[in-house]
Amino acid sequence: MIIELSFCLLNTTNCIRVNPVIIKIIIVLLLLFILFNLFRALLIMVSGKTNGRPMSHFLGRRVLFSVVVLVMVIAALKLGLITANQSPLPTTAHIQIQTNTAKQHQQNASTRPQLETRSAYFL
Repeated sequence: MIIELSFCLLNTTNCIRVNPVIIKIIIVLLLLFILFNLFRALLIMVSGKTNGRPMSHFLGRRVLFSVVVLVMVIAALKLGLITANQSPLPTTAHIQIQTNTAKQHQQNASTRPQLETRSAYFL
């Protein structure tokens, strides 16, 4: 079952119905177009033939459509047209309690052994 969302602007008679599946299809098509431009730039870079358009033209187009996809996804999330996946991180804070069972020893920056542990052979 396809769920349609409707957005009403000030007046309930003028509603815009948007299908979330259509938005997802548009995003996927834009991502495929981005990959197409990336591979066209790769072919120009490898072959060395420009055919009238430089490699930067296709790379610039790829960056432009990447920004369009990013803005489209953020806008669709904010408008409630699509929903994001739930975060895999736990929502509750984990508190770790450390018990001090080790015997404290003197902290020393010197690498020489202390007098008590020195061998008589190595002075």
